[in-house]
Amino acid sequence: HLPQMMKCCHFQFRLMMLIYFLLQTYHPRSYCVFNHNIPILRLWVNVEAELKHDFRLSRSAMHGLQRLLRREQDHGWGNELEILIYVYWLAHGLSYRVVSRVFSVPKSTVHRVIHKVVQNIWMNLKQAIFFPQAGELHAVGQGFAQLSGSPAFSNVVGAIDCSHIKIKPPLQNRIDYLNYKGFFSINMQVICDSDARFLDIFVGYPGSVHDTRIMKNSSFYRAVRYPPTGYILLGDGGYPCMDTPITLITPYKEPINGQIQGRFNHFHSKGRSVIERAFGMMKTRWRSTLFRALECAFLHNVCLDNGDILEPDADVAQDFIDPQPPREPLVNNESSGSGRLAALVSVHVPAP
Repeated sequence: HLPQMMKCCHFQFRLMMLIYFLLQTYHPRSYCVFNHNIPILRLWVNVEAELKHDFRLSRSAMHGLQRLLRREQDHGWGNELEILIYVYWLAHGLSYRVVSRVFSVPKSTVHRVIHKVVQNIWMNLKQAIFFPQAGELHAVGQGFAQLSGSPAFSNVVGAIDCSHIKIKPPLQNRIDYLNYKGFFSINMQVICDSDARFLDIFVGYPGSVHDTRIMKNSSFYRAVRYPPTGYILLGDGGYPCMDTPITLITPYKEPINGQIQGRFNHFHSKGRSVIERAFGMMKTRWRSTLFRALECAFLHNVCLDNGDILEPDADVAQDFIDPQPPREPLVNNESSGSGRLAALVSVHVPAP
């Protein structure tokens, strides 16, 4: 039996060597490749072609998104094609069936790809939406001073507001989703910087819930994460003016009393308007698919980071001229306006 044993050992040795060779030389590759005969993919591979009409993103923003969501994979359709499918679906609010025809892939594949990319975005949210580091706060403050037209606002490092995202309300608790503007929605709270970049997102409360209640239940407020001591957030008249646990400055309530308060409200409004512009940019780009509010906010920042700026359409901007939510009653540490800051505005800047 010795020759048979030696023959068996020799075979096992050769098999082990073959496996070792394959492991050393194998490089993962996607088994599915682009079909360049499909019009939407011909557009993509033509590096001179503009993408915004079909994808709502510029080519530079699309590349930035693909870099941000890059991951290792050894099967499937490949990261590049999967992100194209997802962004196209998001841009047009289409059914899986229509997207499958556009890209010539099975409907089940479109479903799987979209859920995979969404999960990837959620896992990478903090790569695009985050508060500035301590060394960056001065630049943010200078941005708000420039926006407002007053150096008194140089310690402002964010503006906070909520925006209503229209939804089809659930059958249960339907009335909870009816907001003060008269339509059904969920509320999306955002803090943005002086460049209209989102720093924090909080989504999910029904449309009837007041902005102040949403803020006081959001993680940044409860953990006193932002702004740091000595810095300020700007809010509209629906919020309370407070010093603790965060510093939030709002305009003086109408009717105003004298020129100092009038000047303060004027420059406060100019500085705070950046958050209306940020919402307007996002709603203009993704108006048909804002039910994916978190992903739209993520992509808003990716676009800004890659120089893809889309100014709000006039009809979207009109949303922010509508009446503001009613102000809730003030509590112990809350007031209206800021006398100290208002005085600084009056000193530094002449009346408009």
